[in-house]
Formats: sequence, structure tokens, C-alpha cells
Amino acid sequence: MTFEEKLAQYAELAVRVGVNVQRGQELLIATTTDTVEFTRLVVAKAYEAGAKHVHVAFSDPIITRTHYELAPDSAFHEFPDWVVAQRDAVIDKKGAFLWIDAEDPDLLTGIPAKRLSDAQKSSGKALERYRQAVGSDKIAWSIVAIPSEKWAQKVFPDKEDQMAALWQAIFQTVRIGEEDAVALWQQHIVKLEQRAALLNERRYEKLHYRAPGTDLTIGLPKAHIWMSGASRTPDGVPFIANMPTEEVYTVPLKEQVNGVVRNTKPFIYQGNRIDDFSLRFENGRIVEAQAAVGQELLDELIVADEGAAYLGEVALVPHQSPISASGILFYNTLFDENASNHLAIGDSYPTCLEGGKDLEREQLKDYGLNTSIVHEDFMIGSNSMDIDGITADGKTEAIFRSGNWAF
Repeated sequence: MTFEEKLAQYAELAVRVGVNVQRGQELLIATTTDTVEFTRLVVAKAYEAGAKHVHVAFSDPIITRTHYELAPDSAFHEFPDWVVAQRDAVIDKKGAFLWIDAEDPDLLTGIPAKRLSDAQKSSGKALERYRQAVGSDKIAWSIVAIPSEKWAQKVFPDKEDQMAALWQAIFQTVRIGEEDAVALWQQHIVKLEQRAALLNERRYEKLHYRAPGTDLTIGLPKAHIWMSGASRTPDGVPFIANMPTEEVYTVPLKEQVNGVVRNTKPFIYQGNRIDDFSLRFENGRIVEAQAAVGQELLDELIVADEGAAYLGEVALVPHQSPISASGILFYNTLFDENASNHLAIGDSYPTCLEGGKDLEREQLKDYGLNTSIVHEDFMIGSNSMDIDGITADGKTEAIFRSGNWAF
């Protein structure tokens, strides 16, 4: 299969499996100027799938950096009304959202942490309706990624053809190659759903994580649901939010997280690296955060709002997964979180609670779920991690041993 054929298959996959564009539907694509050629291909595939309108919102990395460097402080306390209106219009029309990521992992390195935090807060508050629609699967949405030169240089600094190497790595993670990628994805999702079903049968009350630097207990709501990367809109349209995806995930009880956890891969947040860090929880809240790299930014993140100091997601990914086996550190959460067990600071997914899709955000608190303007994943898995499930009657069962499924 030629590169052009793989590219076309990837665009087809993003449109027909990722967001699963329906006939007569509107699609909003958010991306950067580094992706123009691929975006044009995706737009064509979307119209071929029956889209009525395809809108593209481009940003330019250099302009973005310039904004953070030169705009006045007051600019980071505001968020454009027209962006909110654009997303609300797509939601009203039951459209779909697609992100095509090609961002430089070091794009905003050196920008004051306060500016990054203020921008996060203003966007989080302004896009409340959009975040609720995405978090509750009210609309179809998906994220895919393609290489940019700076990203490829970061991942493969010693390769002669860095862009080609990153393209190949991405194609492998999304099952693009000699076989039918759509069929391969269907088989993959079935396997993930089987894992989720098995965990749902167990009905664990708590999870206990143990690894070097980690000894953490996480309580789970009685009505929690383990999910795979496959989701459905209220109209029953299936979509895959993250491509690639290797996880099964659920929600924790906000105030029943206790112990210490240590990261095992860099956490790229707002174009900056946070690494070699540990978090200590008491009754759900982060009471101590220490980082060798990015301490100031980590401190700003966990005070973004009240919920930013609590967990919102628990995700299981075996160490013997395709992305982990590649040995590649992508410096991109979309990929790195699918190579490792991970947790998320901040907002919970209502879809992981029985009846949660129909609840308002304020009602989620009554079920012990966390809400926040942020949702940031960080990786904690390794081949040294053991995880036990604890049932309501106190029985302990092995879920992970040495980083992989124990059953």
C-alpha cells in the first residue's frame, strides 16, 4: 500500500469510524495550518459520506505562540464569543466535531504558568455547554493526529527522515496498512468491550494500585460503568472519540481516593512538560504535588477550580499494548495515554454512571462524581504495576499483575 493510499484510508477512517458522519450532517473540523493537505482530504471524505456542510477552523502555531507572548494579561481572562456561538450552533444542529492534532509538544514552553492557567479557566467556563455535550456523548466527536515537523523532531531526534518515521508510527497505532482498517477497528472495539463487560460483572467497590512510588486506593460509585473507546449519540450513532484507543475506563468517587501516585511518562500540558511528579491524595483531594519538571504549572493546574484537585477518570491499559510495545514516547497524550494505565485530574464522564447521560452537571455531585473546567490525563502505568479490585464484601481479586491483565 502506497503512502497516498494509507493517507486516504486514514481520512476515511476518521470520517466513517471516528466521527461517523451521517448524511445531511454538519461537521466542524478544528486543526492547525500544519495539516492543510490532510484536512482537505478529510473534507472530501466527509462530503462523500453525505455531510451537508463541513466547516474548518484553522489555528496557526506561530500566531498562537505570539498571542501568549505579546497579548496583554487581560486577554487571558476572556474567550471569544464567536467560538462559543460556532460550537453551540453545531450542537443545536446535531453536528459532529473532529480535531486533527499536529501540535508541537513544546509550543508554549517558557510561557508564564499564570497565563496558561488563566486561558484554561476562561475557555473552560465559556465552553460549559460544549464540554457537557462532549462529556455526555450528546454529539459525535473524535480526535486524530498527523505529524508536524517539530513534533516529529521531538519524537525521533536521531532519525534521518523524522516525518516519515512519525507517519509510520501513527499509521501503526490506528491500524492503517495492508488490511481493511475499518474491519480491524471493529474487531478491536469488540475486544475492548469484552474487557469492559467483564469489569462491569465484577462490580468492584475499590481499586488498589501498587508500583514504585505508587500506593493508591480509588473508590468507585455503586452505579459506575466501565466503558471502551466506542460511544453512541442519543440517536444511536456509534463513534470513536480517540483514535488510537486501547483503554477501558470509568469514574472514581470524588472523595474516596487516598494514597500516593507517581507518573511514568511525561505529562504534556498547554505545550509544556510536567514530569517526574507525584501526587498525594487524602479523601479524594490532592494535598501534595511535587514535580521535578513543571512544578509551577502543576500548581496552577490543580487550583484551576475546586474540582481540579480531584480525580475524574480511571483508565486501564495493559503494558503489552501496541503503542507501549512500540517503545515510542509520543509526547502527546492521545498516544501516550493509550500505552499506559492513566488517571485524569478534573471532570468526570457522566456516561460512566448508570443514567448519567440524563443528569445535569450539578446532579452528578449527588452521585459522588467530580466536576471541573479541566480534564487532564496523566500516565502512571508500567510493567511493575499491580492492581487489585476490592468487592463490597471485602474480597480482593487481581486485575493487573506486572502491568498486564491478570484475567
